[in-house]
This record gives sequence, structure tokens and C-alpha cells, in this order.
Amino acid sequence: MATSTRDYYDVLGVKKTAGEDEIKKAYRKLARKYHPDANPDDPKAEEKFKEVSSAYEVLSDPEKRKQYDAGPSFYGQGPQSAGGGGFRGFQGGQPMGGDWADLFGNLFGGGGGGGFSGGGFGGGGRRQQRAERGEDVSVAVKISFADSLKGVTTKVSVPLTVQCDTCKGSGAAPGTSPVTCPQCQGRGVVSQSQGFFALSQPCSRCRGTGTIVENPCPTCGGTGLTRALKKFTVPLPAGVKDGTKIRLKGKGEPGLRGGPAGDLYVIVQVDESPLFERRGADLQIRVPVTMAEAALGATVRVPTPEGGSVALKVPAGTQEGRLLKIRGKGAPRLGGSGKGDLIARVNVLTPERLNGEQKELLKKFAESRKEDPRAGRPGWPA
Repeated sequence: MATSTRDYYDVLGVKKTAGEDEIKKAYRKLARKYHPDANPDDPKAEEKFKEVSSAYEVLSDPEKRKQYDAGPSFYGQGPQSAGGGGFRGFQGGQPMGGDWADLFGNLFGGGGGGGFSGGGFGGGGRRQQRAERGEDVSVAVKISFADSLKGVTTKVSVPLTVQCDTCKGSGAAPGTSPVTCPQCQGRGVVSQSQGFFALSQPCSRCRGTGTIVENPCPTCGGTGLTRALKKFTVPLPAGVKDGTKIRLKGKGEPGLRGGPAGDLYVIVQVDESPLFERRGADLQIRVPVTMAEAALGATVRVPTPEGGSVALKVPAGTQEGRLLKIRGKGAPRLGGSGKGDLIARVNVLTPERLNGEQKELLKKFAESRKEDPRAGRPGWPA
């Protein structure tokens, strides 16, 4: 392998006074950037990676660094170089270990070098791909206002990825089975020699699975998976509100490589009521009354959400918009802690048409009162 003629400190982009942590940090950054697994079609990146590795091997070791600072030619950088130097994986016939193995494990997520095999980094077995959790799925369900108050059990149908019934998930046509991948011999990875070590990459033919399907299943096309409508029964509790999310754990899309399934979220959509407006556990209803009822007081019947009615006393002198509370006649509180209240908002109706007799009566009433409702109010003319 060719050796670097650049100063190792320049290669890592650090000063000669840089400490151990600074050198390691610089190396990690450059190794990620130029690693062959991340640049499979870039030979220049591979050479850069080797150069960076050579520099780190020397500068991370106090004794080697001391020798390097005394004379770079010792490491193949000067005119007296024998051409060997550079990135040497063995010292005295022994493979590198310790910090190097830990460093590559942290960099690339694997055990014993993550992506390296042979030499000092070990490995060579089948690459373990990380299990992934399945996707969450959401579905909306509509219910009536009345059902939201009393509770209801509903059914939902959701398109989900499922195992193919024809091939039982193997991806192979009936009567056949997947075979060992001839390119990677079932390991799921292929290796390329790079000096004393080998770089491992996922097998392009089997995509890291270690097997291939020669005769694909006619139903799923070799994937082992199909889409199907799955039905779920979902109990909705009394008092459920519009926008409530009901979670069905593990009922979403299946996980990958043994990972857990995602969750199914049922989003409740409640139809509007022509009578009631929900405010938390309270329900508000508009109660129309006449001017006479508002002035003299009255008892009126008010509908309740259960379908019955309840008597409401309207006090004499009630003004437009006054709120009157009927306790315990609202929506059920989730968790079984009773009900909210029914709030009556008084709406005083002014007659739009009056006959002559009614007009005379109102004029006499106004004359008897002789009042100005605007008098004395801040901002109003005297």
C-alpha cells in the first residue's frame, strides 16, 4: 500500500501540540467521511481513508508519536523510507486491538470493527442487521354525538402489510424454497481485500439476506408480503370526544428483521349535535325565552342529551346570554368520575312583528318605566 508523503498532523488537520482527545476527534470525523463503505465507487476516498488511518495509528500512540516527531522517515515519509510504513496493522506479528477495535465499533455501529473483517478487526461472520420497529398506522372512525356520550363498540378495516399466504412468507413459489446466495455463500456480506484487512459490504445480489429466490411466488412476486384488509373491533368509552386517539398496541405495520410491530391509532370523529355544544365534560344548550318570560321569570323544559327533558327555572329579570347551570346533566367524564353539567344560555327573543294593540301596550309600558338604559354609562352622551 502506498504511503503518505504529507505530514501526519496536516493529514488529520491538527496542530503538533494537539492532545489525545483532539486527535481522536479529528480522526473520527475524517474516517466517517472517507470510509470505503460510505464511498463504494470512489477510489480517491479509499486512498484518503488509508492516509488518515496511517496518521492516526502513529499519532494516537505516545511512543510512535515521539519517534515520528523525532524523524518522519522512520514511518516512510522521508527520503530514506523503505516504502513499507504507512498503515501497519501488525506490530511484532500481533494484530491491532484495543482502542482501534473500540474506535471502529463506535464509528460504524458494529462489533469488532463494524464493516471490517480479517486482520486485526475480526468478524467475517454474517453481518447482523438492526431490527426495526414497524410503522404506526392511523385510521379515522365516525360516530354520532349520542354514541360519544353513551359509548359504543365499532369496527374498523385497515390495509396492512401481512405475510403472504401462498408462500408463507418465504417469497418462493409453492413447492420451492429460497437457496443460499452463491455470491456471498449465505453470509449476507462480501469482502474486498485492502492490504492486511478486508472491507465488508452488504451483498448486492441477496441484499444482505444470505438467500435468493430463484422461483418467485406468483402472489407476492418474491417479497413474502402482501397487502390485506384487517378488521379490528374497537370499544369506545362513554364520554369520548372528537379527536380522541385510541391506541391499539402492536396492531400497526409489522417490524423488520424481528423488530416489534407498530401501533394502530383510531382517531375518533364525532358528528356535531344540532342542540348541544361540548365544552369538556359540560354541554351547552341555547334556551330561547320571550321578553315576558325573561322579565317576569318562568319555568321552561330543556332537552337533555339522554333524550328526555328537565325543568329549568328562569329567574325574573334574566338578561340575554345569562348562563344557568343544570348539574350532572352533561357528558360522562372519561374514567367513570360522574358527569359534567348542562349549561343553558338564555336567548331573549324580541318580537319582529307587533299588531296595533301590542304596540300600544308596549308604549304604555315604556312610558310607565321612563328609563334610559344608556344613562350614566361611561362613554355614552348625557
